[in-house]
Amino acid sequence: MGQKTSPIGFRTGVTLGWQSTWFAPKASYGDCLVEDQKIRDFVDRRYNQRMPKGAVARVEIVRTRNEVNVTMHSGRPGVVIGPRGGEVDKVREELESFIGRKVTVNVVEIKEPDLNAALVAQGIAEQLGKRASFRRTMKQYCEGAMNAGARGVKIMCSGRLAGSEMARTETQKLGSIPLHTLDANVDYALGTARTTYGTIGIKVWIYKGKFGEEKELVRRRPPRRRPTRPTGGPRTSDGPSRAAPSDAGSGGGAGAEAGSGPAE
Repeated sequence: MGQKTSPIGFRTGVTLGWQSTWFAPKASYGDCLVEDQKIRDFVDRRYNQRMPKGAVARVEIVRTRNEVNVTMHSGRPGVVIGPRGGEVDKVREELESFIGRKVTVNVVEIKEPDLNAALVAQGIAEQLGKRASFRRTMKQYCEGAMNAGARGVKIMCSGRLAGSEMARTETQKLGSIPLHTLDANVDYALGTARTTYGTIGIKVWIYKGKFGEEKELVRRRPPRRRPTRPTGGPRTSDGPSRAAPSDAGSGGGAGAEAGSGPAE
């Protein structure tokens, strides 16, 4: 029997930090926890379920005594910020209205969207919602993550794939996924594709290398250089020069045999 656990929760506190950083007494701990979930649901509905989509993959919340700092990691920061920062101001005002505290909103850009499991899951869900082929979509995102520098990718889709009567699970995997190694930087996300024939669950694992080593590998990677090929001149000059001794040697041998014939 397989004992499954979330790669994010498995590494939180060991090699990964918490997505919510605050301290609260026992009486108000539950209220703060519910507020965090409301903030994340609000951001998800606003930027990931409505057009234009802001591709928010992660929301970090840091609380002080009277202030709440919300940091959104987005693959499309321009959509989240809006023209002249107007969208951020609207979000801040709406959060302050139902939280009742001062809120500060920050936006951080995700430089490699193909290496973020949440964004990959959102992209697959969007493609499946447009009735795209699930096998081709899974293979396309797997190859995109590997080309971006991932060490391994695994994508699993479950549900009524292609509108079939019976639900099933399909998996696409490239590279290696060391789930038991705490030093391995494995990003995990769960997404849902809502189609006309039902919902399809999407799980994405992306292995980026060990913590602290993926950046060193990128820095130490030498620049790619094209191999220098010899021009046509030396080849033509080498050909006759190599063939000349063999011809001369064969001719000399023939001459010796011919000379030895009359001598005998």
